[in-house]
Amino acid sequence: MALLFLKARMALELPAINRALTDLLQELPAPARRAATHTVTAGGKRLRPMLTILCSRLFHSEGSKDIYRLAATLEMLHAATLMHDDVIDNADTRRSRPAAHTLFGNTEAILAGDALLSTANACVAAYGNPRLCEVFSKATAETAAGEILELDALRNAHLAAGEYRSIIRGKTAYLIRAACEMGALHAGATEEQVAALGLYGEALGMAFQMVDDALDVADAEVIGKPSGGDLREGKLTPPLQLYRDSLSAEEQALFNAKFTEGTFTEEEVSRICQEVRNKGFDEQVRSLATSYLQEAEKALAILPKSKEHDILLEILTYVRDRTH
Repeated sequence: MALLFLKARMALELPAINRALTDLLQELPAPARRAATHTVTAGGKRLRPMLTILCSRLFHSEGSKDIYRLAATLEMLHAATLMHDDVIDNADTRRSRPAAHTLFGNTEAILAGDALLSTANACVAAYGNPRLCEVFSKATAETAAGEILELDALRNAHLAAGEYRSIIRGKTAYLIRAACEMGALHAGATEEQVAALGLYGEALGMAFQMVDDALDVADAEVIGKPSGGDLREGKLTPPLQLYRDSLSAEEQALFNAKFTEGTFTEEEVSRICQEVRNKGFDEQVRSLATSYLQEAEKALAILPKSKEHDILLEILTYVRDRTH
């Protein structure tokens, strides 16, 4: 019975979301389509567009078919950031497929990402609502700022917890916040209701990323990929912060040096992930994520009770219990 409403609604809405994405991809300049299409159609949970639809339907805007195009703009913005990230990180794969830049080159991948962003922006503007444009523009800026902060923090063994939260608020949480706010704005919700859904979305996004960070140190057989990716990439996520802080002064100095230089062996990465799990640091991070999910639940209290409200609550359960 768990997540029954969410799974059923996803099955119902996904075809229309994907059709809207396909239609918008056709509006890109022709030279940009192949790299952009390769990335957008690679899959993904489609959580952001789903949230836009749910937050619109929460206010009984059942007759509005154009919600799907609006919802798709957030996925296009997200895809654009992925394309740019993969070039910066020199990543070989994205969602188990070759990253766009490995097939089409860095220049085409970057410009295709720009085309995705500009087309999405034009689509939002066509709705004629300045508040929608404001939210989308701020999401674009906050996402870019979060990515820059993350780049600046790479291999920083002394990253503070507050700095980490600023990174994930920008690179993950704000886009989810925007997805919720845009759905509510499209439906004509009050500013109080829009603000409540914004709080819900941001807290949900913070929790989502923290659970992701906890999963990164999980056993490879559980998550279906090598554990310790963040450690290899030089990202001091909360489980790694807790591990580092638990070490003796001598051990901490050695960890700091290897983390900064990126010289951990695969055996050391595996051992550190095992120790993180053994000491329960991943579960501590999941507990922190749960506190954000509780904030998200409180934010929903003033909103209309409906099947969409129930699904928004189910999404919190989904994030809390994720195992991969």
